[in-house]
Amino acid sequence: MNLNFTEAKELFRDVQAIENNDKAIALCVPTCYLSAFSNAVDPFIFAQDVSAHVKGAYTGEVSASMLASLHIMGSLVGHSERRQYHAESASVLKEKVDRLLENNLIALYCIGETIEERNEQKHEAVIQKQIIEVLGHLTSEQMKNVIIAYEPVWAIGTGVTATTSQAQEMHSFIRNEIERSFGQSCASQIKILYGGSMNASNAKELLACPDVDGGLIGGASLKVEDFKFIYES
Repeated sequence: MNLNFTEAKELFRDVQAIENNDKAIALCVPTCYLSAFSNAVDPFIFAQDVSAHVKGAYTGEVSASMLASLHIMGSLVGHSERRQYHAESASVLKEKVDRLLENNLIALYCIGETIEERNEQKHEAVIQKQIIEVLGHLTSEQMKNVIIAYEPVWAIGTGVTATTSQAQEMHSFIRNEIERSFGQSCASQIKILYGGSMNASNAKELLACPDVDGGLIGGASLKVEDFKFIYES
């Protein structure tokens, strides 16, 4: 929930001006700005959230079909802040993923553990559960419209970032879980992004990890020079 509309338009123009080197950029835009940027194809436009409901009397909610009618590419689902501040359960997140896929949109599904879960050596079990409960019912064909973002909750807005070995270890674990559930072809094709405070100082190292396919950028995306450096990394 950053930037007024004038500031957002300026940032959007600056991002569009970044020299394209065949790596995709997607901007996750606040709902009230979606229509203004909906015709963009470079960068792609995603929503930050979507309703679990198809339609109806759900004031304030935005449905997947509404996003599709604006030619939005997809939406975040299960961001750690939505889980934390809005108590979004696995059953709700499963419905959100289903609504997006029903409308041929991409579900950018966020998973991650808290510092308590990591300290208690429960992080792998937590990640496995988050994958199975929300994605486990999908087919390998449906998984083609899913991107996973690993965002360790303990490394978001805390100034702490996962080491490259921690990031690679978890991304490899996630890819292995995808292979176990959906097969080797799906595991090799799925994009797994790192979303734990990636910034200009750590992006090159993190993106060099073999199982890190990109980044889900938070605060650094609001500064175009930092974002450009990450992109060029």
